[in-house]
Amino acid sequence: MQNLVSMRQVNKDEILRLIDLAAQIEQGKIKPDLSGKLGALLFFEPSTRTLFSFDTAIKRMGGNSIVMAGAGSTSVKKGESLADTLMTINQYADFIVMRHKVEGAARLATEVVDIPVINAGDGTNQHPTQAMLDLYSIFKTQGTLQNLTIAMIGDLRLGRTVHSLAQALSEFNPTFYFASPGHLQMPRYIKDELRAKNVRFEEVEDIKPIIPKLDVMYVTRIQKERFAVLEDYEKVKDAYIITPDVLTRVKDNFVLMHPLPRVNEITTDVDKERYAYYFQQARNGVFMRQAIISQLLQLV
Repeated sequence: MQNLVSMRQVNKDEILRLIDLAAQIEQGKIKPDLSGKLGALLFFEPSTRTLFSFDTAIKRMGGNSIVMAGAGSTSVKKGESLADTLMTINQYADFIVMRHKVEGAARLATEVVDIPVINAGDGTNQHPTQAMLDLYSIFKTQGTLQNLTIAMIGDLRLGRTVHSLAQALSEFNPTFYFASPGHLQMPRYIKDELRAKNVRFEEVEDIKPIIPKLDVMYVTRIQKERFAVLEDYEKVKDAYIITPDVLTRVKDNFVLMHPLPRVNEITTDVDKERYAYYFQQARNGVFMRQAIISQLLQLV
């Protein structure tokens, strides 16, 4: 890989290689050296976990970072084009990590700079590093990625994390259940890709009957900021709320995941349950992002 823009560009072997590399980094068996390298973290949209975990990953490997959190204090506010901003940053940094509200922005970046680009989320399209840390989390809890039964619940149309994760898991013979408020269903193009690969999936409204079958439940919030009309958000914001009472019949290996931030879709009393894994999932992001940077910069 020269860049990481979409999970479509990452095959099964590369996924497993990155998981193995992340595990070796976490266990201290490999210590990539990023000293002397500078990463540019360009976040045109808000972020907590992705921004901080990339910054942590860089610094734990001995590298340095420059951070743009929002465009308000940059020349973008003066009307500078994205391409000009990127070409300027290209003069300073050794790689770029970028989040942008426009779909395809990361791909544009790869066309105008000659350093590696990592997509940290482009609109409602892709979030490949989140998918990779999710895969690492699933592998750590299940011991495999193969033949798992996974439910994705919440905003599946606008949630870029589930798009990337569904594409990635399609390489491992999964069975999917998709549960969402009607107009927030998984996009047709994702479902068409799954059908083309003969991946089993079912769209459901009631999640209770499927819970005993699940290895993984992946919950996403209803994204208020993606709604043009507030009333439309109010109609669907409480469509699925996960409580301990909902998850009384889970398998022994069952895990509950969430890319965070959460609002009210998982109640806080779930946090103490053995299957709650979303904060560990966030921690895994540091090791996976170290692995991704190391691979792109050929440190290992």
